[in-house]
Amino acid sequence: MDISIVIVSWNVKDLLRKCLRTIYQSQHRLTVEVFVVDNASTDGTAKMVEQEFSSAVLITNKQNRGFAAANNQAIAQSTGRYVLALNPDTELTADTLQRMIDFMNQNERVGIAGCQHRNADGSLQPSVRRLPTVGAMLLITTKLAKLWPNAPALRVYLATDFDYQITQPAPQVAGSFLLMRRELIEKIGSFDERFFIWFEEVDLCRRAARAGWGVWYCTDATIIHHGGQSFKQQLAVRKQALFFKSAMRYFKKHGFHG
Repeated sequence: MDISIVIVSWNVKDLLRKCLRTIYQSQHRLTVEVFVVDNASTDGTAKMVEQEFSSAVLITNKQNRGFAAANNQAIAQSTGRYVLALNPDTELTADTLQRMIDFMNQNERVGIAGCQHRNADGSLQPSVRRLPTVGAMLLITTKLAKLWPNAPALRVYLATDFDYQITQPAPQVAGSFLLMRRELIEKIGSFDERFFIWFEEVDLCRRAARAGWGVWYCTDATIIHHGGQSFKQQLAVRKQALFFKSAMRYFKKHGFHG
């Protein structure tokens, strides 16, 4: 099996349908297995997958287990040489999968790779950040980032100087498209389930780098990312609380020095 694609979905049935269609349309000669982990959706997601995408492996949770734990459910069952954690609000272009697998095959010490993200209108969507710092997190959690968007700590964290036209190493790549090598997962494990949402991909990228694996951004492959559609349904207060909780867990685990 070339690649296992894991999609964790929560109440985004129509976007998930588009995502799954683009996966099968771009499969070409690759051997692909697709897992959909439904985190207790109430919009008929599970029924849609069963009826329209019978070749996908559907895992239905009775409660929302969060991003990390739900991904791990499918990763434990997967058999591909590569594992792709893919958001349901994404669309793959025709050669995305093949280009990314070619990149990984040519760079054996790259353990994690991300690709170029585009908004629905075709504009570039930032998908690389540097490792979190306390200063940047305080600006975000206190909403001061909106009042002071050019704060040095924020600009560094958001990697506003990153050149998305160049394939290069990256401190962390977006969890919306996170391609992992099977050997990496076997060596360092998959997502840390103590993160319900946010920072689980940052943690994984950091653990990979510490274990000597490369984390890279590849400009040759592209996806469309509609951006955080599942979590937009949550109340702002809950989002803020979960973000802060995950940030504190990250710093407790890795320290406060970025």
